[in-house]
Amino acid sequence: MRDFGKVHPDEPKSVKGQVKWFNESRGFGFITPVDGSEDVVVHFSAIQGNGSKTLVAGQNVEFEIQDGRKGPAAANVVPI
Repeated sequence: MRDFGKVHPDEPKSVKGQVKWFNESRGFGFITPVDGSEDVVVHFSAIQGNGSKTLVAGQNVEFEIQDGRKGPAAANVVPI
């Protein structure tokens, strides 16, 4: 039986945020979620799209939060 419309806690949740800073030469930075939760590290490999794998401070993004080695990490980052 299908359970359309139910939210499963194991499924990633899309979050909106703003890039706090991103160091292009080191390939990582931090995103501040709009809900006020703690900053999330973002690696260039998590940035989606065919263009440049970089972000700019102040840029709005949508992403998923995963457990990283040192805390929360952004995944599937899409500039909006």
